[in-house]
Amino acid sequence: MAEALLRVEDLRVEFPSEDGVVHAVDGITYQVQQGKTLGIVGESGSGKTVSSLTTLGLTRRQGARISGRIMFGGRDLVSLPEGELRSIRGNEIAMIFQDPLSSLHPLYKVGRQLIEALQAHKDISRSAARSRAVELLGLVGIPDPQRRVDEYPHEFSGGMRQRAMIAMALANDPKLLIADEPTTALDVTVQAQILALMERLQQELGMAIVIITHDLGVVAEVADDIAVMYAGRIVETASADAVFSSPEHPYTWGLLKSIPRLEASRSEMLVPIPGTPPSLIRPPSGCHFHPRCAYAQPDHARIDPALEPVPDDPSHFVACLLEPEERRRLWAELKAGRIPEQALADVSAEGSS
Repeated sequence: MAEALLRVEDLRVEFPSEDGVVHAVDGITYQVQQGKTLGIVGESGSGKTVSSLTTLGLTRRQGARISGRIMFGGRDLVSLPEGELRSIRGNEIAMIFQDPLSSLHPLYKVGRQLIEALQAHKDISRSAARSRAVELLGLVGIPDPQRRVDEYPHEFSGGMRQRAMIAMALANDPKLLIADEPTTALDVTVQAQILALMERLQQELGMAIVIITHDLGVVAEVADDIAVMYAGRIVETASADAVFSSPEHPYTWGLLKSIPRLEASRSEMLVPIPGTPPSLIRPPSGCHFHPRCAYAQPDHARIDPALEPVPDDPSHFVACLLEPEERRRLWAELKAGRIPEQALADVSAEGSS
């Protein structure tokens, strides 16, 4: 296999606070190949965004304590001086942030912001940068880009603002694009358009993509591989096909079973994951998911599972203390609609609280 474009190794990111140390990212490892898409999935607070902000060096400014390695193009971004990292940020690695309305400056025209992004990394004239800005707006499907380049962000619809953010991210032909919840607050039709746009641009430009989301339905459309995060850790990682057809972790099962499906019968229950994500200052002992897991055993509160390959698939990794045969039996029962009594009790308790 070719050398990965991005390789994250045992990354840990901690934030000191008055209440204690926040273990936002707790030893994650993953890689992204050139031209491929990795989906990082998990609930809010699982560490998805922090891991990617750290790739760009943006958590340094918040006083984070960082260890591990982030290898990109033969360079370790964790130990890279700020000046060298700044030349990579926005040039070789670009990011689309979650809320385009707050990411675009409301008092500057969209074209001016694109021109500044271009001139920050390239030695080109303003007229050449403006021509490139118009070209980029056309590339991402904004109609009449010659006119739109002189409009303000509030004159764009939500979907067009997101397209403008993608255009800005692509301004310097990055090798890696990080998209943080790129379809949040967009209606379903516009979501589909944005995902199709990202897929088309990837095919045309050959860049790698990391897409961060809480929505497995989003990554089902675009991801080649998926990493499922919980409480600052990766609990399962595999190809997208494997995650949807034969998931191995009870948390992944919960994410899948809480999504409504068009082909499901009207009587099929949605089973939300009970409880709330744990504190990253005082995470649970042992398996971090055990307080919310319907299949947890008493010893799961003291044994910390390692991320290990599953039998018969060396590219599929899971951190779970259940035996492989037991996991597959339980998933088969869930697919057949047999919900464990403990899970039903937990959901009932959630609904009455």
